[in-house]
Amino acid sequence: SVFKNPFFEVAHHKHEAGYKTPKHTHKIAQELTYIVKGKLFVNNQTLQAGDMFLYEPFEIADAEIIEDVDLIVVKWPSVPSDKFMINEEEGEKE
Repeated sequence: SVFKNPFFEVAHHKHEAGYKTPKHTHKIAQELTYIVKGKLFVNNQTLQAGDMFLYEPFEIADAEIIEDVDLIVVKWPSVPSDKFMINEEEGEKE
């Protein structure tokens, strides 16, 4: 994260084409992502620079990078322990 306090955190992420984010969810936090550069597939749609998308609590975060991306991610509240990995075969894991 570039900035973090108990209320929110802001991060700058860079990913190369072909990268798939590890599937995970948050039980408390919401996560808003702004695409600065590039293109990705998320929530059954292709999004590109200038687009934003939101993960609500309990929604599964799952994105595939189509073109190299720069992302600004704002998560609120900032709860470091609120990330739960999803294993398709076994279900949710902490």
